[in-house]
Amino acid sequence: MTLLKSTLLASAAGFAAVAGAQAADLPVKKAAPIEYVRVCSAYGAGFFYIPGTDTCLRLSGRARLEAGYQTAYSRQNGSNNGDSTGYAGRLRINVDARTQTAYGTLRAFVRLDAGSRTGQSGPGTSGTQQRIGNAYFATGVDGFGRVQQFSNVDKAFIQFAGFTAGRASSFFDFYAHDFEFTGATAGSDLASTNLIAYTATLGNGFSATISAEDPSFRRTPIFSPTVNASNVTTNSAISNAGVFLTNSPVPVYIGYNGATGTRIGSIDAIERNRMPDFVGALRYDAAWGSLQVSGAVHELNVGNVANGAGAGQFNLVGTPAVVTASAVPAGATNVSIAHTDSSYGYAFQGGAKVNLPFISPGDTLYLQGAYGVGAQLYTGYSSYTGSYTQSTTTIQGQKFAQYFSDATINPFTGQMSLSDSFTVSAAYLHYWSPEWRSAAFGSYGEQNFSAGARAGQGNIYSSVNGAGVNVFGSNAVGQPGTRFYQLSQALRDTYQFVAGASLIWSPVKDLDIGVEGFYTQIGVKNGRVIDTDKDPTAYTGARIAAINAGGLVRTTTADSVQRVVFRVQRDF
Repeated sequence: MTLLKSTLLASAAGFAAVAGAQAADLPVKKAAPIEYVRVCSAYGAGFFYIPGTDTCLRLSGRARLEAGYQTAYSRQNGSNNGDSTGYAGRLRINVDARTQTAYGTLRAFVRLDAGSRTGQSGPGTSGTQQRIGNAYFATGVDGFGRVQQFSNVDKAFIQFAGFTAGRASSFFDFYAHDFEFTGATAGSDLASTNLIAYTATLGNGFSATISAEDPSFRRTPIFSPTVNASNVTTNSAISNAGVFLTNSPVPVYIGYNGATGTRIGSIDAIERNRMPDFVGALRYDAAWGSLQVSGAVHELNVGNVANGAGAGQFNLVGTPAVVTASAVPAGATNVSIAHTDSSYGYAFQGGAKVNLPFISPGDTLYLQGAYGVGAQLYTGYSSYTGSYTQSTTTIQGQKFAQYFSDATINPFTGQMSLSDSFTVSAAYLHYWSPEWRSAAFGSYGEQNFSAGARAGQGNIYSSVNGAGVNVFGSNAVGQPGTRFYQLSQALRDTYQFVAGASLIWSPVKDLDIGVEGFYTQIGVKNGRVIDTDKDPTAYTGARIAAINAGGLVRTTTADSVQRVVFRVQRDF
């Protein structure tokens, strides 16, 4: 037994020795090397190489809380008016990718903005964001109009060899509310549009850009009296005969040859995307600051006369006029107005940025002015009170609406007449210390309609509105020569004045805690207008007749609002 154990132990030892020798001859499998993220210093702080590539990436973003108070003094008819505060929580994510090539830097940049807003004032719901599809109302009786979700692909562009293509800021813009929370001053500020552009570096600080940009984000409606305050075509009767001008909101006259009578037709005034906006800019950058001059061309177009010149038009009969659908009289020949020609609006802007380190490091002054014809969103006249609609009443309990249409249509010729606007603005940023800074800003602007615009719309008003009827609602101009015509708000030349300031504390890097306050005044340049807050029934047919007869009506020349916004913001 002892012999057997010894034999087995010796055999095991022999096998172990042989196995060890064979294992020593086998190749050893090495662990895969770990590829660490490397810092990319070619494009500034925060960039790193995407592992396995030569592309540098930077991730950044922002979190923000805003709470605002705005004076509110109207709560009529169960409307959303009456809120004095608004709240907003917002996020921003930025991704910047750059690769060096034989043609220079290839860059792709994307930015996503999102948030939730509540309240009817302050930084609350935004009709402008809804109209361009960035924001959506909540549902429910109480939350509707006060709760809004916001999502926007703010940037998504590629830059390569001087070209920029994608969604980016308009190359027309310069100051773009750099020192403001709310962006209340009048001035062009289109942060997001779709474009393709080429920038040439000319040397010695000069550069020139030409850009083709999406026209949808610079378009205000052609004026229509049958569009309500929400910019929706009305579906009420067009006359006391109960006939509505179908298809299109802009009524025009159409006549007969060889027969007595006048007919009313209508023009489809919805603008189509046909030509892009063409923008050009010349810029100079130096250590002391920057200069820029820019210009833009913007197409305005409309459709055909509804139903052409056929019997589907409506005849005016009797006094006061009654609109009735009837056939063409025997022996008469149709005479239609000419097709409305497309028009081209244009705008010019000049701006200067001056660095003032001799006052305090970081101090900066902006000066800017713009003038436009048929291009109101390029002058930025509606920056605070609202854009993308022909009339707006952003101020709660606003006494009258401002009109922002780029053009009106002459009811006799069917041709467009363009409005004009101008704005001037200034902003100054001052650092009291590295932790404390403040800004002061202000602007003034005007919008003017062509000389015959109100009179033409007044004539068509007289034809389609019978006694005791006003189918145009608050967009009614009234019959020329009457008291109501003199007091109506529609197509009045207006001005706007804004002044404000802010104070920001940055206790640590990239953290801002601040407050901003500003004052806005709007007014008519001449005469008086009906105060629709104190006299909300003034635009009914019966009241119009009473006003024309000398009846009592409340009027005003201007309106104003004050607003305060508190902000906490962390950038990373």
